[in-house]
Amino acid sequence: MLPIARTSATQLAAKPGRSAAVFFLLVFALSGPFWLVASLGQIQLLPGLPLSAVMVLCPLIASLILVAFQGGSAAVTAHLKRALDFRLIKSKAWYAPILLLMPATAALAYLAMRVLDLPLPAPALSISIVPALFLLFFLAAMAEELGWSGYALDPLQNRWGALLASLIIGLVWAAWHVVPLLQVGRAPGWIAWWCAGTLATRVLHTWLYNNTGKSVFGAALFHAMTNVSWQMFPNHGSHYDPRITGIILAIVALCVSIGWGPRTLARSTKP
Repeated sequence: MLPIARTSATQLAAKPGRSAAVFFLLVFALSGPFWLVASLGQIQLLPGLPLSAVMVLCPLIASLILVAFQGGSAAVTAHLKRALDFRLIKSKAWYAPILLLMPATAALAYLAMRVLDLPLPAPALSISIVPALFLLFFLAAMAEELGWSGYALDPLQNRWGALLASLIIGLVWAAWHVVPLLQVGRAPGWIAWWCAGTLATRVLHTWLYNNTGKSVFGAALFHAMTNVSWQMFPNHGSHYDPRITGIILAIVALCVSIGWGPRTLARSTKP
């Protein structure tokens, strides 16, 4: 069944008529109730993670609504099967950046903050919490990436190229997070730097997606490792500094754009 699902998903991703703009509007409309409920209290799912973070379901729901409208139940099934499309990742070497790039970025940011003598406590989180964090963030990332990567990315990059498509999604993705960030008390300057890092991260998402046969599974895995790295820095993200991390990610994204080319962010566009 897997080859059939793979073909169907690939055809759906390239099918004319998909509108990223409609998808974005639907995601925001679906997220509104979550923002409203979270504004009524100060409940946090994890430190720095407000109740409104449940909105991670909205890109999945939006993509399913639109896919169902455009292709019916068969299209919905094919779309959901992209969650486990790991067989598209032909070169297993790509698991190295998928799994290690964000932890390495966090480690480099931690070292830079030490060198700059910025406020930073010693790590106090137990490594035993990592599997639970990973499972939580992977499920959340899969819900997001079935929307951002699995639905919105291909129509945009077919029209505008991979780099510009990444920046468009990155801007929307960043704006979508502003309300939850305000709800946990983040300052405007902190949010601005976080948004800059988010733009760079989305470029890296597209780079990995395009070089792994357009695997949503790979994109979700990278997304999950991004959030695990943040929660482990160094104690539930207590002293995470988006200025340092954002600059590092921007440099990496620039190198990727130059090395792989802004049009495709890939040396081969074949899935």
